[in-house]
Amino acid sequence: MTDALPETVLATLDDPFAQLTGSLAGTRKLHFEVAGTEQVSPHLQRLKLTARELDGFGYLPGQDVMLLVAAQGNKPVRRRYTIRHLDPAERMLTLDIVLHGDGPGERWVRSARPGDRIEGIGPRGKISPSPDADWHLFMGDESAMPAVLVMTESLPADSEATIVLEVPDPEDEQDVNAPARTRVSWLHRLGGHAGDPAALSAEAAEVELPPGSGHAYLLGEAKVVLRLREILASRGLAQDQMSPKAYWGRGRANAGHGEPAREGPFGA
Repeated sequence: MTDALPETVLATLDDPFAQLTGSLAGTRKLHFEVAGTEQVSPHLQRLKLTARELDGFGYLPGQDVMLLVAAQGNKPVRRRYTIRHLDPAERMLTLDIVLHGDGPGERWVRSARPGDRIEGIGPRGKISPSPDADWHLFMGDESAMPAVLVMTESLPADSEATIVLEVPDPEDEQDVNAPARTRVSWLHRLGGHAGDPAALSAEAAEVELPPGSGHAYLLGEAKVVLRLREILASRGLAQDQMSPKAYWGRGRANAGHGEPAREGPFGA
């Protein structure tokens, strides 16, 4: 059994989240143990985590947990991962985590084995399906796939959803098991650079925007999210009809709290 960080390191951290106050007042500390790990596609690792604090735990589709994956000096390094599934009876949380580089989160995910322990905080995040929308549009890269799928699967059967997801290869596609009427478009980079806005931008300019009051969820690389927001605004979507969220920034590491440095109004 291995801790992500030894107790001797945890004791020396200058941790801004040592107390769950302010924006963290609705969250809880989760002392996870890895129950299982499986690579489900070339760029996706599935972790199953258990914790006694999952008793009575609740979350909204699209919310995440923040894992304490490493330390940089006496500063904690955390990464945020969307909750893919929760089994309350088994106290089992499932995370689908994208493998795309060599950051501290990915290094821990690749090395994690059953019995390993790691601290989490959750649930976090403000983006969840709009209950008043007549239709839903989800756009993003593979980093958005867990959130897009869990939000789509939470929609009622009389809902209408369109998904546009860019992934590295066809093998990274996943089944969409949603009761809602759902259309899915997969874009394959096939060796292209992650964070290039070209493919998703072209789709945003052409994707059908049905009649009625819809809502768009734009998730992924920071500058791509900004570009998608601009394109859909030019097509008539109001700002309150869009939920943009940057998960990462091309060419720069995420900050210690797990999000990219802000370069625009990407939500929370």
